[in-house]
Amino acid sequence: MASSDIQVKELEKRASGQAFELILSPRSKESVPEFPLSPPKKKDLSLEEIQKKLEAAEERRKSHEAEVLKQLAEKREHEKEVLQKAIEENNNFSKMAEEKLTHKMEANKENREAQMAAKLERLREKKTEAD
Repeated sequence: MASSDIQVKELEKRASGQAFELILSPRSKESVPEFPLSPPKKKDLSLEEIQKKLEAAEERRKSHEAEVLKQLAEKREHEKEVLQKAIEENNNFSKMAEEKLTHKMEANKENREAQMAAKLERLREKKTEAD
């Protein structure tokens, strides 16, 4: 828009500010719109160009399919690694728990044997005192 298309008319002056009215002149029929009214016409494609586009689309499809398969394979591999790690940790935990339990049972057995030996010793002492 050119500056001649706009008129500025001052309405009021106040301490809080000013008010303006903008008057736009009507568009002239000669002016050309800034954008085309219809989309540009597509040129006719030759059989060779159509074939190239189809081949390119097929190549993109194959490439996408290969990428998806690669991602699935990586995901499966990761799942296998996680499962293997979980099994290994479970085995380690079981082994540690078994060793701990065995150690505790041996300590209890030794403690019990020591208590039994002490009781037997006291019984022998009482028996010798009684004789």
